[in-house]
Amino acid sequence: MGGFSNVWFSEELVKFLALWFSKGRNAISFLNLPLMTDHVRSKLENVVEKEEGVSLLDLPDLTLECIFERLPPNGLCNMAAVCSSLREKCTSDHLWEKHMKEKWGELIGSAAYKEWQCYIVSRNKTSILEKSRKKRDLYGKFSKIRELLCNRSKGNEDDSKVGNSSEMSSIMDWYLSLETGKFWFPAQVFNREVQNGHVGFMLSCYDAEVSYDSRTNTFSARYPSYGRRIIEDDIEWNRLRTPTVDTLPYVLHVSDCLDDLKPDDHIEIQWRKSKEFAYGWWYGVVGHLESCSGSKLNCHCHASEIVLLEFKQYAPGSRWRQTVINRKDHREVGNEGDGFYGGIRKLYSDKEISLWNSLLPNNTLE
Repeated sequence: MGGFSNVWFSEELVKFLALWFSKGRNAISFLNLPLMTDHVRSKLENVVEKEEGVSLLDLPDLTLECIFERLPPNGLCNMAAVCSSLREKCTSDHLWEKHMKEKWGELIGSAAYKEWQCYIVSRNKTSILEKSRKKRDLYGKFSKIRELLCNRSKGNEDDSKVGNSSEMSSIMDWYLSLETGKFWFPAQVFNREVQNGHVGFMLSCYDAEVSYDSRTNTFSARYPSYGRRIIEDDIEWNRLRTPTVDTLPYVLHVSDCLDDLKPDDHIEIQWRKSKEFAYGWWYGVVGHLESCSGSKLNCHCHASEIVLLEFKQYAPGSRWRQTVINRKDHREVGNEGDGFYGGIRKLYSDKEISLWNSLLPNNTLE
């Protein structure tokens, strides 16, 4: 059965390729390939001579699917522009899922998906309002706006219809919105503004909205900031990650790992300069208390209520090198001079730990 399927597919593909190349400049060179057998060449010549009227759409659906699955995103877009029938086939979600996963799978998380849902609803409503503005008089326009605002506050079925639009919420639409940079999505940026000389952000990770620039294969980031918006450009892929927790940038993270912390554990802790600023996540390790010898056999640090955290990117003696927290009664601690420490998450993944270690500076900071 498998042999029959392979023969059938090969012959159909030969027919398609023959017709495809026969209409272009590469037809002759294709038929004269030195490695082509006489059997295959004769089939190609027969198809070119006898079946000029065969259309791409005459191919079986399975053959078309096999061809479309091998096309890159720009190829699918080009094919979708040929006719309505090909557009329906080339814009289907199952063809774009692979491309979405390959390029964006590690960066797009649940937070980005939720933002996308809000984005398409807002975009569709903006389109509806624009059409209303052009078609109605002044009274009609204000009536429509009032109606839309009421519907939005009620979360009624109009939202569902807009949000479930097959065109607007397709994976192809999402992919292209990411590629063109139209869609800004939530992510976290390692070592923000480091290329601008802000070494104080070394070994940190901050929440931001990011947008992709396909011309440079880099990102721009907008950081939430007190009083002004900070934008950073030319961010490489390896400086981005999907948000690891659902906690918002200004909210204290609820720590669920405090009882498990022991020396040499790797952690991230929230820190902010003042209470008006958003938190960033800072990498550190759990150290031994001064009363401990540092020996694993005689270490009792895990039994103490006090946990020592070390930030080894700073030199010994620096005021940023160490801090202590109370594992039994941990809350935001700090002051306006040294900043405020917030929630903690323990790192269990070797991949996460390796990424942080790859960002360690060559020289310690003061």
